[in-house]
Amino acid sequence: MRQPDDRAVRPTMNDVARTAGVSLKTVSRVINGEPTVAPHLAERVRAAVDALRYRPNLGASMLRRNDRRTRTIGVLLEDVGNPFSAALHRAVEDEALARGVHVLIGSVDENPQRERDLARAFAERHADGLIVAPAGDDQSYLASELPAGTPVVFVDRQGTGFAGDSVLATNVVGATEAVRHLIAHGHRRIAFLGDHARIATARSRYRGYLDALGEAGLEPPAKPELHHWSTAESATLTLFGRDHPPTALFTAQNLVTIGAVRALRRLRLHRDVALVGFDDFPLADLVEPAVTVVAQDPAAMGRTAARALFERIDGDRQPPREFWIPTALIRRGSGELPPHPVRARATL
Repeated sequence: MRQPDDRAVRPTMNDVARTAGVSLKTVSRVINGEPTVAPHLAERVRAAVDALRYRPNLGASMLRRNDRRTRTIGVLLEDVGNPFSAALHRAVEDEALARGVHVLIGSVDENPQRERDLARAFAERHADGLIVAPAGDDQSYLASELPAGTPVVFVDRQGTGFAGDSVLATNVVGATEAVRHLIAHGHRRIAFLGDHARIATARSRYRGYLDALGEAGLEPPAKPELHHWSTAESATLTLFGRDHPPTALFTAQNLVTIGAVRALRRLRLHRDVALVGFDDFPLADLVEPAVTVVAQDPAAMGRTAARALFERIDGDRQPPREFWIPTALIRRGSGELPPHPVRARATL
């Protein structure tokens, strides 16, 4: 094959065809992932693409394709740096890769305006569909931001004001199970440390907490709203600086759990105060005591969301569906500690 000229302008499909010694139609079929090209010809085209550093023009490609698809989808998650979001994203990406589809990813950072801006940006890039973890309480804007018929699947939280499938964890059930577990081990003063009340998953987990306390005839203490491990650490230190501190904690988000664990260790209470966290996190099984958690399955949520979206892209028009992914209580030690008398502690 001819070697590319580094001084040349951006290569075209005609350049790829000449370099590979095949027809323009063969190049088009290979680039569009059609399986009708002989393997040895497809390999020649791919080698020419690599040698020329050819990059398809997605807009022009979409106009040429009968289905007008770009083979890209957009994924809007809370924070792709969070282990939960990262695992969910990877599962979506694996499903997309198997279909020759590329994934555009963005973090909404619990900011409704950022959610809207990213949705618009992905629509401008002609994404074939979106997977969205909503930050706001109103997704009706999608009707004006997206081309008509663009499918959306909501993940982790339900969308409002726009019809789409939803992939959800059993948040209420998981939280109820966690608090029942602490009650079964003798705890009566169980504090809740959770995310902002405006977040749907935080509200669901708090509801599960209240349901379990109500079953046992227990009154809930005041509820702080936290979002980062540092604020959770500060809130936990404050909690144990008061009279009659709790004997157990239910921490309803993985970063909140990390902050609470740091505070308990700082106060040397990690062997005295029971703790169950919602969401697993890296190294939770390696601290001492290991952290008991209600584990979600973000990989299953990502796979389910991706498959639902591709079904919609392929023409499924049935009414919106809900997919519930069960949680699981993983007993590791911290949630099985018995009640200990805990005095108020000054921050060390």
